[in-house]
Amino acid sequence: MTMKTTTNPEKHEPRDPNAKQIVSTNRRARFEYEILETMEAGIVLVGTEVKSLRAGRVNLQDAYCRVEHGEVWIYNMHISPYEQGNRYNEEPLRRRKLLLHHKEILLVQARMEQKGLALIPLSLYFRRGFAKLDIALGRGKKLYDKRQSIADRDADRESRRAVVNRE
Repeated sequence: MTMKTTTNPEKHEPRDPNAKQIVSTNRRARFEYEILETMEAGIVLVGTEVKSLRAGRVNLQDAYCRVEHGEVWIYNMHISPYEQGNRYNEEPLRRRKLLLHHKEILLVQARMEQKGLALIPLSLYFRRGFAKLDIALGRGKKLYDKRQSIADRDADRESRRAVVNRE
């Protein structure tokens, strides 16, 4: 018995293999830090952590990255235990290794030591089935910079409201 397939281009468009399936974003990072440079890193996951990520059960809010012994690690990234995982679940707040090229690690380490920058996770997503993490080198904002960010955001919101009300 053969299955009949429809080839309606409107309903069955091929998916882009390079498309990001965003799982979580760290919105607070862009408010707390001035982002200078971003890069993409792979992440080493164990056990049922991938299933928890696909379910969207991750929190990047208090996460930060460090370079230790030539390797980049992420701390305080909370991946909730998978509900059907029982004994195969890992600890939610354990440190996880990030995968970067050696030259990128050396660059990040040098910039962090020289300029006093922080390495912050921005977003977690899947690309081609692999979990990826956008990380950024950033400098902490001062209080007056944060106030300026809030004022800019409010001004943008007001201008959008004015445009919508005119139409």
